[in-house]
Amino acid sequence: MLCCRWYRMWSNMMFLWSIYSVFYTPFAFCFFRGIPEHLLDLECVQLIFLADVAVHFFLAYRDPHTHRVVYDQQRIALRYIKGSFALDMLGCFPWDAVYKFTGRMEVVRYLVWLRLYRARKIQGFFKKMEKDIRISYLFTRIAKLATVELYCTHTAACVFYYLATTLPPAREGGTWIGSLTMGDQSYINFRKVDLLTRYITSLYLAIVTMATVGYGDVHAVNPREMVFIVGYVSFSMLLGAYLIGNMTALIVKGSRTERFRDKMTELIRYMNRNRLGSDIRSQVKAHLLLQYESSYKRDRIVDDIPAAVRSKTLYLDTVSKVHLFRGCSEDFLSQIVVKIQEEFFLPGEVILEQGTVVDQIYIVAHGCLEEIAAAREGGSEEIVSELLPYDIVGDVAVICNTRQPYTVRASELCSLLRIDKQSLTGILQMYLKDSRQILSNLLKVHPNLAVES
Repeated sequence: MLCCRWYRMWSNMMFLWSIYSVFYTPFAFCFFRGIPEHLLDLECVQLIFLADVAVHFFLAYRDPHTHRVVYDQQRIALRYIKGSFALDMLGCFPWDAVYKFTGRMEVVRYLVWLRLYRARKIQGFFKKMEKDIRISYLFTRIAKLATVELYCTHTAACVFYYLATTLPPAREGGTWIGSLTMGDQSYINFRKVDLLTRYITSLYLAIVTMATVGYGDVHAVNPREMVFIVGYVSFSMLLGAYLIGNMTALIVKGSRTERFRDKMTELIRYMNRNRLGSDIRSQVKAHLLLQYESSYKRDRIVDDIPAAVRSKTLYLDTVSKVHLFRGCSEDFLSQIVVKIQEEFFLPGEVILEQGTVVDQIYIVAHGCLEEIAAAREGGSEEIVSELLPYDIVGDVAVICNTRQPYTVRASELCSLLRIDKQSLTGILQMYLKDSRQILSNLLKVHPNLAVES
């Protein structure tokens, strides 16, 4: 269900309902003391979010550690319950009905702000759009920035109005809206002014304050409003810097997401030109996406560390635990570590093919691999063994100059340490004693192996 077309349609619909919910929540809280009878039907939208909670109990997910798609219902339910289930359920509660049932306790009304947690669906939708090369990146970023700016202004407008309504009716004339006169219209009895006019007036104050225009026709008139404006203007400065910075980045075109999109576009053109199959396309796209994810990307600063320091700190502990290198000298292991390169492989990717000439050795640093024997006629492939951290593959083929006996495939997200045959051979020629130790270790693991002298 993770990539199901129906779920994609459902998530797009939930994106629209989430926009409605996060905009309507501050409006309903600030402009109403209990939702009017003629607007109660709007609360029915909470049933849609309740249905979304039920959907999440059947929604497969990709494990962040193994990169496998998890379909087990128990694991899916447990993960959701430990995650956002509580906030999602609290957001679906009919807080307006609870507020009226409890005798209009004001503290109950504040619980409606829990629904703003749904904004994560909006954030996730825009993040997905940014990586979709079919959609203009410029359009996506501008739409995201416009949404952020509009929402902040809308919420501020609602809070401005709410501050005016929290004073007793006799003191409402000492608020920004109660003391306001625009043209021939006076707002001394602003609660009797139609809802749209009140909202537009509040939105006007929020925009004028954010822009620091200061026309003077509308302004704070009591200490509470002044304190809020101080905080709001300070926040507006930070928001303005954020918006300007993002717009500058769009013009300069140097963000990592844009580089990823450009690379993916060129890659798709190449695959179309060479008419590659769908399986190869999926693997290549997934591998490029994996490189884009920062959590699985090797830090480039590692390459700037001096070789002498790198040999003592990086991968030395892992290499020393590999059976092939047991009993070898520390100098020999240090030379091996200097030549090592780290690579990541997604579940299902083939690292070594059975029967091919191998020119590199892989050490499992993290994850799990499968050794697979090729299927015979009319049969199915057979899993010979599983390779776990500190196991090594390609050693027999490289050291004995034979073909790879089995296909090696990643069964989950794997981090492998690679050393090419030429580098290994050069190091073995320099350390003859360690070379004999390696041959001895190889024969212990593969006693029936015929090693040609």
